[in-house]
Amino acid sequence: MRQEPEQATLPNSDRPDPPAAPSRPASLRPRDAATLIVLDTSRKRLKLLMGRRHGGLAFMAGKFVFPGGRIEPSDRQMPVAGALSQRADDALRAKLPRAPHHLGRSLALAAIRETYEETGLLIGTRDYGPPETAPEGAWRAFGEEGVMPDLEALHLVARAITPPKRVRRFDTRFFAVDRRAVAAERPGIVGPDAELTELAWVDLAAARKLDLPRITRVILDDLEAAAEAGFPPYRPIPFYFERHGKGVREEI
Repeated sequence: MRQEPEQATLPNSDRPDPPAAPSRPASLRPRDAATLIVLDTSRKRLKLLMGRRHGGLAFMAGKFVFPGGRIEPSDRQMPVAGALSQRADDALRAKLPRAPHHLGRSLALAAIRETYEETGLLIGTRDYGPPETAPEGAWRAFGEEGVMPDLEALHLVARAITPPKRVRRFDTRFFAVDRRAVAAERPGIVGPDAELTELAWVDLAAARKLDLPRITRVILDDLEAAAEAGFPPYRPIPFYFERHGKGVREEI
């Protein structure tokens, strides 16, 4: 650091400390999270379920989003009726050299649990009866309703990591599921004091006109392409992140 003339003549021990460099906000480590896009394919025009986040939330306040959130420990413990495909499981752990073997399963279950917590929809099947055991919390509702989560019904759509220097950062995997996989519904979860204040079934054109997070607009394009192709199991999965301040799209 360049010294001012009057400082240059002082002994090293007497020189004032240089001013501290401006501190940069620490970049939070992204948390593993999952989102579920519920699709209505019963009509010619595809529709999807979106919810408006409460205006008082710190993250994406007032935006329309898909239900979702981070993994919780209970997600690893919940029994399931059907497993993810091997291709989906491999893609969920791609580019993560230390990923635990149960990561894909936990992500899929997180998407299902968060969807219930935010919308009241229970994704799964009643064909096998209720789970023999269910962890505490939201999973209790699945046991009470006799619903087993069915991971086989889920399609992996994309992955995206929140850019650095945000108030929240997530490494989010986006899944899609047909509305026919809704086995039960509990009312009274969405409302003015809830995380989602309203729900809307909208087609893709209407969805793009909503107040959306930027990444959600991008995922809509990926969703449209995957749905039109019939969600082929071995299609490349888009992966979005930021490198050196620039957005990057890779395929996994």
